[in-house]
Amino acid sequence: MKRWITAGLACAALAGCGQNDTAQTGKSANADDSAVTTPAQPKNVVFFLGDGMGLTTLTAARIYGAGEDGELTIDKEFTETAFVKTFSNDAQVTDSAPSMSAYMTGVKMNNEVISMSQDTRAVDPNANLTGNCGAANGTPVPTFLELAKARGMGTGVVTTTRITHATPAATYAHTCHRDAENDIAAQLTPGGAGYNSKLADGVDVILGGGQQFFKTTANGGKRADGRDLFAEFKAKGYTVATTRAEFDAANVGATGKLLGLFTSSHMSYDLDRDANKEPSLAEMTVKALQRLKQNNKGYFLMVEGGRIDHALHDTTAKKALQDTVAFDAAIKAAIDEVKKTDPTLKNTLFVVTADHDHTLVLNGYAARTGKTAPGNPGVTGLVKNYGDGSVAKDADGKPYTIIGFGNGENRVPGDRKSVADLDDATVSGNTYHQEAAVPVSAGSETHGGTNVFLGATGANAELFSGVIDNTQVFGLLRKASGI
Repeated sequence: MKRWITAGLACAALAGCGQNDTAQTGKSANADDSAVTTPAQPKNVVFFLGDGMGLTTLTAARIYGAGEDGELTIDKEFTETAFVKTFSNDAQVTDSAPSMSAYMTGVKMNNEVISMSQDTRAVDPNANLTGNCGAANGTPVPTFLELAKARGMGTGVVTTTRITHATPAATYAHTCHRDAENDIAAQLTPGGAGYNSKLADGVDVILGGGQQFFKTTANGGKRADGRDLFAEFKAKGYTVATTRAEFDAANVGATGKLLGLFTSSHMSYDLDRDANKEPSLAEMTVKALQRLKQNNKGYFLMVEGGRIDHALHDTTAKKALQDTVAFDAAIKAAIDEVKKTDPTLKNTLFVVTADHDHTLVLNGYAARTGKTAPGNPGVTGLVKNYGDGSVAKDADGKPYTIIGFGNGENRVPGDRKSVADLDDATVSGNTYHQEAAVPVSAGSETHGGTNVFLGATGANAELFSGVIDNTQVFGLLRKASGI
């Protein structure tokens, strides 16, 4: 089976790292030749990525949204399951760039690197005054989205982060450092300097945040090259939406390509989102599917619940759990939308997973709380003993929360005897930072290194099982889809 791999192209972090002038030299890493032999291959693949959505976060979100004996869509619909090892090429604990890139390319790469060969060194564009990654620093490797595009399939990327952030970027861009977001935006812009030509006429549906990397500095953006990428997209026939009203005006039956970016940086947490200004992840997902379903060759859609990760870095657990529930709602909306035309999912494969976990833990022998609701903090509250319902106390005689973190910004130095007692009203607040065992600077809680959950449903979902490396997911996606 022929596969594309690039040769002799150094990654230019600021000047461009598209796949122009590539050479067809053979198979990329972890190629799976059985991909063309699998029967009943689906025409459509929908890949859901909960950024940072480790098993504990997923469990806490279920309790938060449905209670201990309740179910999320992820619990009910994804009957084929696996556990995924997430370590990167150079780190026990990965960041989002190499972990999502592993899913999309089958290649194990270094932290900070996006969809490049294993030998690519991460070079921070902010620290490198020459504006590039250095000589002979790796080569781009093909992504699943690029392979789908080569088949003439519809392609879409939907996220609650900046569209140029690591996870969405791994589907369509190639760079030695995830922070080169001006370059990543250029790689996405059809026909312009630095464009990734493997995207052909462009990704069909692009929805999320990150306007700043598409606008000039004179217009409040971060582009010093004078390029208005929104204008360039319009010139290529895209419908461009930057407001909720423009998103709504992109009608259900409309054809053609769609770019919708609704915030300067990341989109709002679901707890903070103004529905009059920003569509929900579920709404964006359905809009994307309604357009992509019109392609009779099928489609590939990647949907990221990206702000789960950001809330966990901030140790604001309630925001993380609400974003996880919103992510789950997007999955349900997607399945419902697809079933309108593929009721038994015989032509569609759904996969849901995470790129890594975090250090969130569930503490103590807490009594069951039920779902979080007005008057009931649920899993976001204090630990109450399952025997008599009394508030549990730590070694200093102080109450503590059900949710804690291995590291984080809220760490009382020394003993806590002189600190005021915590109460449910405080710890269940939208902006409360849960306590942590190891103190780190604000917003710097780290990823964790444990395996993450993967679920699949629909056509050939049974291929996903066991304990697998993140690089194997790419081969399984190809085998299941025939791409």
